[in-house]
Amino acid sequence: MEFKHKSVLLSEAIRGLNIKPDGIYVDCTLGGGGHSSEILRHLPQGRLIAIDQDLEALRHARERLSDHDNVTYVHDNFENLAAIIDEHAPDGVDGILMDLGVSSYQLDNPDRGFSYMNDAPLDMRMDQEAEMTAYDVVNAYTENDLYRIIKEYGEERFASRIARYIVRVREEGPITSTFALNEIIKRAIPAKDRRVGPHPSKRTFQAIRIEVNRELTILKKTIEAGIARLKPGGRYAIITFHSLEDRIVKNVFREQADPCTCPRHLPCVCGKVPVVSLVSRKAIEPGHDELGENPRSRSAKLRLCEKLPAAPPASDNT
Repeated sequence: MEFKHKSVLLSEAIRGLNIKPDGIYVDCTLGGGGHSSEILRHLPQGRLIAIDQDLEALRHARERLSDHDNVTYVHDNFENLAAIIDEHAPDGVDGILMDLGVSSYQLDNPDRGFSYMNDAPLDMRMDQEAEMTAYDVVNAYTENDLYRIIKEYGEERFASRIARYIVRVREEGPITSTFALNEIIKRAIPAKDRRVGPHPSKRTFQAIRIEVNRELTILKKTIEAGIARLKPGGRYAIITFHSLEDRIVKNVFREQADPCTCPRHLPCVCGKVPVVSLVSRKAIEPGHDELGENPRSRSAKLRLCEKLPAAPPASDNT
């Protein structure tokens, strides 16, 4: 299957990174190479560190970007961003991009088991060398744990019913395929509720994918590690696709932009100073043209921050 992926908010992300021609940039989610290709167009003397945990994505991107000799490819999870930057750019980087969406290739490739639209083994691993799969979650998690992840990560109002139905069905034998799981979810959701809103399996499949890949548990730490390794003036651009991700990004950026813990009506005595400034107070969303060309972009949001120069040490007047 050909690796296809249409990069979301491409021009907005590149503009937001404010790329220096001789800078060092990190694409934490190389994917199909769309964002990286555009970064490299603006980076004639600089270097790009391109990270992906999916070996298929890395192989495809190497071909797509083969005309560029200023790319360092890294097969790893971006949760190890601190170690990756420390190894390849110990003096820091000028910009970091994270696109947290699942690529069209992963969604559309039946063998990967991400989609309820294709019948496939329950997999959902972004890193195919990882041990845990969706099969393990569906067949080994307790009913309480299934309820927790479906409710928390999928924001699914029928999480309790879905978890109960999954456990009931697997008592007769393991649930092995995406279509089998899809049918269980549809039976668990009342008919009148299946006829409105998104596909009845969308939220549960999202929740299981997030759990398999630990997408939310590693996000806050990764963002903070990246900010710590930005050079002054460096930009951080993060594209999210659901409210849970966006809330984490928004909160981390705000905490780094306004870390003071003192009561607002009193002078600051905590000594905490802003580390970044917010490039845009509100998230940037796709325009009308992009929504028409790529319906999968409809839930995307881009947030940006810029690293501030280090505050001078406090003078000692004693």
